[in-house]
Amino acid sequence: MTVEYFTPMQALASALLPHALQPSDDGAHDLAHLQRVWHNARTLHETEGGELAVLLAAVLLHDCVSVEKNSPLRAQASRLAADKASSVLEAMNWPNEKITQVAHAIEAHSFSANITPLTLEAKIVQDADRLDSLGMLGVARTFYVAGRMGAALYDPRDPEAKHRDYDDTRFCLDHFQTKLLRLAEGFQTATGQRLAQIRHQRLKGFMEQFMEEIGIDSEANTR
Repeated sequence: MTVEYFTPMQALASALLPHALQPSDDGAHDLAHLQRVWHNARTLHETEGGELAVLLAAVLLHDCVSVEKNSPLRAQASRLAADKASSVLEAMNWPNEKITQVAHAIEAHSFSANITPLTLEAKIVQDADRLDSLGMLGVARTFYVAGRMGAALYDPRDPEAKHRDYDDTRFCLDHFQTKLLRLAEGFQTATGQRLAQIRHQRLKGFMEQFMEEIGIDSEANTR
């Protein structure tokens, strides 16, 4: 695997990448995702600080256990990844303190786990990962995952869910309301908040245009 995208920590990336991903056809959680999250983390690090080695280890290993979105184990995915990451870093003779920092950042990155990040590194990793679920990348990944899961684009009888509950297991468009349009509210760092608002507006713009193109001339319903 190429390590050139993980500057300035190429040596550490070379050691960790073999453990970063399990065999999977999930193109929303692949090497390209890790590259993007690292780019986000470095952007945040430039203004927020934090220890780069801890950040890189958490970024590269945050999806090291593959759990599908529709699995009953989904809420435990980040804990399972943190456990595996700890074992990997122990084998590399990392200090216990640093292993604990990486494990916490991995556990806390997950939206479904609902764990509050307590360290700067954990806040940066959470923000960096969630930025990849906003903006046009968020749109692309959402429709990609919905296609893999066999979901429809939207409910043709009630696209805005005015007379039903949201169900993002059946309708891709519902996922914008159940998760994506809520993400920007929870960013942890000042830089992350600023970048999240930019991508949030792009999401809202997409929703408005999508609704118009399916025959609903109104702004996205964000109930």
